[in-house]
Amino acid sequence: MPRLFTIKEQQAETTLADPDPAWSVDAVLQFYAATYPLLITAKVSGPVIDNDAVHYRFESVMGTKG
Repeated sequence: MPRLFTIKEQQAETTLADPDPAWSVDAVLQFYAATYPLLITAKVSGPVIDNDAVHYRFESVMGTKG
């Protein structure tokens, strides 16, 4: 199944394609951190299988306490 990665910037959600299916989810996170700096401190939630795809969400932890 294809993997899809979602990030939320301000109020907009962006779906990112899988750059290489052989990469781990953390490697994909590091790859996209060069383009989306908020991902440097993000955590991964998922996977959730929906519509014949595996969805992961990159969630920024900036501005949260605890």
